[in-house]
Amino acid sequence: MYCPAENRYETMPYRRCGRSGLRLPAVSLGLWHNFGSVDVYENARKMAQTAFDLGITHFDLANNYGPEPGSAEITFGRILRQDLAPYRDELIISSKAGYYMWPGPYGEWGSRKNLIASCDQSLRRLGVDYVDIFYHHRPDPDTPVEESMEALDFIVRSGRALYVGISNYPPEAARRAIAVLRELRTPFVLHQICCNLLNRAHEEQGSFRLLEEEKVGGIVFSPLAQGLLSDRYLDGIPADSRAARNGFLKSSSITPELLGKVRALKEIAASRGQTLSGMAIAWVLHLPGVASALVGASRPEQIRETVTGLNHLEFTPEELARIDAALA
Repeated sequence: MYCPAENRYETMPYRRCGRSGLRLPAVSLGLWHNFGSVDVYENARKMAQTAFDLGITHFDLANNYGPEPGSAEITFGRILRQDLAPYRDELIISSKAGYYMWPGPYGEWGSRKNLIASCDQSLRRLGVDYVDIFYHHRPDPDTPVEESMEALDFIVRSGRALYVGISNYPPEAARRAIAVLRELRTPFVLHQICCNLLNRAHEEQGSFRLLEEEKVGGIVFSPLAQGLLSDRYLDGIPADSRAARNGFLKSSSITPELLGKVRALKEIAASRGQTLSGMAIAWVLHLPGVASALVGASRPEQIRETVTGLNHLEFTPEELARIDAALA
C-alpha cells in the first residue's frame, strides 16, 4: 500500500494564483506524455507517487492526452483508485478541452456543446465527481468567446469544476476572455502559457505583463523545451527520446547552433550551482505572475532532478544579461 512521504510539504513552495485563494506547487506535473495506454503503467504510477512525495499536488491533464486520446485520464484515474484517493482533498486535478477528440462538428474547438460534453467524458475517465480546474485548451476563431466562457461558467456552477482556466490564448484574446469571465463572476485562476529560455514569444508579446495587469495566475508549460534544456541531447539523440520519435520535437531542429546555445546556458547554470534544467525552471518562475512550472517526465528521477531547481530561484541582473547574451 502506498504511503506518501510525511515531509512532503516541508520544502515545496506554494504560490498564489493571481488574487485568488488557490495556491499551486511551484512545480506541477503534466501528463501529456508517458501516461497513455501505450506506456508502462507501473512507471506512470511511480512518477505520480514520486511527485506527490515531493509536494507536487497539481496533476495536469487534457481530454486528448495519451496516446490513445483519453488514456492519460484513464491511467490517472487508476492511480487515484490505487494510491491517491485518500488524499483527494490535497490534490489539484486539472483537465482541458478544445483540441480534436472525436469525429463530427462537436468533437473539438470551443462550442458549449463540445466543452460540456468533453468535461463529462473527462470526469468519467478519471472516475471523479469534479476536477479542480477545467480549461479551454485553445481559442476558437469561429465561436464567440462569450459562448466558450459561458460554458466554462456553467461547468463550475453545475459542480463539474471548482475553477476554470484558458490555455494557448494570445494576449488580446486572453484579455477578452478574462473580461467575460470577470463579468460572469466565474472563478478564473489560470492562464496556461508555453514559454522557456528558447521560446520567449509570449514574453515578447506581453502575456506575462497581462497576468500582472489582470491579477491572474500563470502556469508555464514546456519550461524545459521538450527536454532540450537539459543534458538529454548534448551528446546526440537518445533512441528513447522525444526527438527520436519525431513528434512535436523534431530531430532536425536540434542544430549545432542550438546546441551551442544550450551549452552556454549550461555554463551559466553551473556558475549558479544548478543543473541546466534546474535553472530553466527557476527562470520561468521568475516571470511576472507565474504561479507554477508545468513539467513532464519519463521516469521518477527526472522529477526529483527538476525539483532541485527550486533551491535557487533568484537571478541577478548580471545573470539575466548573460542568459540574454547566450541566446542572442
